Amino acid sequence: MVRNRMLERLSTKLLNVCIASFCKVNKLEKAESVIIDAIRLGLLPDVVTYNTLINAYCRFVGIDAGYSILHRMGEAGINPDVVSYNSLIAAASRNSQISRSLDLFDEMIQRGIAPDVWSYNTLMHCFFKLGKPDEANRVFRDIILGDHTPCAATFNTMINGLCKNGYTENAFMLFRKLQRHGFVPELMTYNILVNGLCKIGRLGTAKRMIKEIGESGYVPNAITYTTVLKCCFRKRKFEEGLELLSEMKSEGYTYDGYAYCTAIGALIKIGKIKEATEYMVQLMKTGIKLDIASYNTLINMYCKDGKLEEAYKLLDEIEKDGLECDKYTHTIMIDGLCKAGNIEGAIRHLKYMNLMGFDSNLVAFNSLVDGLCKVGQIDTAMKVYKSMEVRDSFTYSSLVHNLCRIGKYRKASKLLLSCLRSGMNILKSAQRAVLSGLHYSGFRGEAKKLKSKIRMARILNH
Repeated sequence: MVRNRMLERLSTKLLNVCIASFCKVNKLEKAESVIIDAIRLGLLPDVVTYNTLINAYCRFVGIDAGYSILHRMGEAGINPDVVSYNSLIAAASRNSQISRSLDLFDEMIQRGIAPDVWSYNTLMHCFFKLGKPDEANRVFRDIILGDHTPCAATFNTMINGLCKNGYTENAFMLFRKLQRHGFVPELMTYNILVNGLCKIGRLGTAKRMIKEIGESGYVPNAITYTTVLKCCFRKRKFEEGLELLSEMKSEGYTYDGYAYCTAIGALIKIGKIKEATEYMVQLMKTGIKLDIASYNTLINMYCKDGKLEEAYKLLDEIEKDGLECDKYTHTIMIDGLCKAGNIEGAIRHLKYMNLMGFDSNLVAFNSLVDGLCKVGQIDTAMKVYKSMEVRDSFTYSSLVHNLCRIGKYRKASKLLLSCLRSGMNILKSAQRAVLSGLHYSGFRGEAKKLKSKIRMARILNH
């Protein structure tokens, strides 16, 4: 009798191993087939079997499919446990169904199932997602002061949630307080804080955190470095950013494509095309497989440098790598063609972009309008402007400037008024150009009226 029970337990354990293997690789039909065969042989699934199915269905099919397993458990006379509900709560949270996560948490309590630390971690995450940091803090205090032992994920969830809800200073203070009480942070904890500090502009503290990571026995990874790198470039501290790249290299750190492209993108923005090209050459030598965002950065570099042939070669490489150009790729190309004076090519590319199913975006149209103006095709630029569903201050500023350049001040004045009526701001230099042009062309009365309307628009828009 005892031997039979042992064999049964062993058989159920083997069944669960088999089910887990199939579920891991999304072979759910196969897993279900094995369960049916096991039941025919008199081997009944247990709570572990069903929990494995819940997790798999939530991951590969959807939360409703996962939840339906609870009904099957009821029919089989097996009660769900905390693991069953944790899978469902986490799945709802992953799919941004935050209110459903909270409902499932309440349902678990009502069924008399005691939550564990993972349940509370997810609950905290949900409150942060809903923008309720006070509720999340209450859950955190309950974990700390209650019977549950917090894990690294508990602290990471709390610190990350505080940072994302605009309480990075509080997150940093909590981090230091936890350290004083013996908490040993993971690399992920440091990365969360580094990201939060960079977002609020505390670059110096973020850089000191990198040194602290090294002192704690961890090695800063690509996420750590590129987070600080982006902050350096965003705050226009380009030299510091490039120094950080050199530091990474001297410490034997291998850049990933993201780090390279972050540096290249920043150098392009400040007009250092030569330095950007050097980094691009280094990137190509590494043989790192690029994603579409990285390709877009490189195409942008070539377009800024006027090397359109090289940009087109990269378009071919994108296709060879099995990637697809996105709307940013096409917009960069249109902008590059316009800046090179190849308006016909830009118009062709815009038509091709539409043919490929992309909506022509505002940047692409603005590039075309500006390009047409620069080659003297103002009338064509005005036609493009009239066809645009969406316009911004750049659209108006570009046209107003160029109309003034060819002496069409009254037409520029009408366009300026149209911009002000739509509630947009237009460059002050464009406003001055119109007022000055009207004044010196003998339309002093119109200039006076326009000046008054500009003042009124400023009052209304503030």
